[in-house]
Amino acid sequence: MSIVDQLTRHEWPYLLGICAILLAALYRFRPDERRNVLLTLLFLALGIAGLLVAQLAASLEMSQGAAVLKEIFTILLGLVVIRLFGLALFRLLLVSMRVQTPRILEDVVVILAYLAWGMVRLRYAGLDLSQLITTSAVLTAVIAFAMQDTLGNILSGVALQLDESLELGQWVVLSDVSGKVLQVGWRSTLLETRNGETVVVPNAWLMKNSFRVLGKRFIGHGMLWRRWVWFDIAWELPPAKVIAVIQNAILDGRIHGVSSEPPAQAILMETRDGVARYALRYWLTDFTADDTTDSQARAHVLTALVRYGIPLASSTQNVLMTKDNDKTAAQRQSIDIQRRMDALEGVTLFADFTAEERRHLAEQLSFAPFEEGDVISRQGAVAHWLYILTCGEVDVWRDYGTPIAERLGRIKSCGFFGEMGLMTGAPRTATVVAACYVECYRLDRVSFEAILTARPALADALSHILAERLNDNHLHSVTQTDIPAPPREAELLERIRRFFGL
Repeated sequence: MSIVDQLTRHEWPYLLGICAILLAALYRFRPDERRNVLLTLLFLALGIAGLLVAQLAASLEMSQGAAVLKEIFTILLGLVVIRLFGLALFRLLLVSMRVQTPRILEDVVVILAYLAWGMVRLRYAGLDLSQLITTSAVLTAVIAFAMQDTLGNILSGVALQLDESLELGQWVVLSDVSGKVLQVGWRSTLLETRNGETVVVPNAWLMKNSFRVLGKRFIGHGMLWRRWVWFDIAWELPPAKVIAVIQNAILDGRIHGVSSEPPAQAILMETRDGVARYALRYWLTDFTADDTTDSQARAHVLTALVRYGIPLASSTQNVLMTKDNDKTAAQRQSIDIQRRMDALEGVTLFADFTAEERRHLAEQLSFAPFEEGDVISRQGAVAHWLYILTCGEVDVWRDYGTPIAERLGRIKSCGFFGEMGLMTGAPRTATVVAACYVECYRLDRVSFEAILTARPALADALSHILAERLNDNHLHSVTQTDIPAPPREAELLERIRRFFGL
């Protein structure tokens, strides 16, 4: 019988056809498995070539050698086909169904298929399997004793999979390292740290020691990890105020990686040695960015505390003693006043003010920093102060935080906003949000009122400048149809006089 006849009998043509289809599908849809595909194809070709050689030897009347070669390459061909079906099942079919299985399960299934195929071939060769099992029992005991550690790791890996202690993609914290589970193998488990390092942990160690699996699953929000950020504040300050400032800084900041549900919380944890210790607790969505998200949360809270005049508490163990004289203190104050005077120079609203009046305003300015995403001024709020932007940029929004929110424009450094609230007491017509880190000076009504009361004629010039600014803003609005026309100069003048009681 020729080799062609042998390969066309029974199921061989169908089997080889299926193998060709699986190889093509793996090569096309799984580029990361192409090396395995090429190796499988090589061994498949080697098996077929071996059968051809065996057939050739049989035709040359070398029956004994031909039978041995045929059996060897038949076993090899069966092993290759089993491996190919394993690749197609676990790395093509299940992956396309979005079912992620551990590599150890694939190995167990393939090895069991290997053993079954080997026993079938031995049975066809006429070997009594019961004698083989009896003979190999002693050998198995010797091998098991010599490979205690290896077998311990293997059995531990199987146990970790059976009780679902570890899943691929989970974040795990060990005694001295933390990382994401990449693979649970026969001997070890692979963890990838945030520093890009791959840590190999023996499975037996995981079974004998405790480890932490990070994250808690919330319906609709996936896996979240609660983080703690600590702040020490002077105990004299009202806790309700401090808690509100910390929570609002995170909620208004909309920090990437901080889950909105469940919301962040600020808690007074303890008071001791004259210090009140607060904890900010939030839920992290991106486990790889824990340090950077903590840093953003601290930055938002710190700038909010500075704005509200809430200082961080100094440790009672650290005593800082400085000696300052009148000359250096006056010099430092002069530099600060000059910086504030320069900021006032860019505000057209104060163009008619004298140098003395500007200096008076400069002495009354309050420093106010904001982090990216902080709400500086909210639409509809009544706030009698003006902001002078000295560093950074802010966005002006209408209906901020709603589905119909619209960005009206951006104010850059040296600009100002909030003049209507300062001059007329009118509610805010838009919401102003920090587009990046922002530094402002804030001028309130009380400081401004003293100058207007001393020189009421300034109200005429201020109403004129204010009317021109409002008209200019109205012309450059994104949508003009639904924005009412700004008040006229005479109406503004009347509002200013009434508001300040002139």
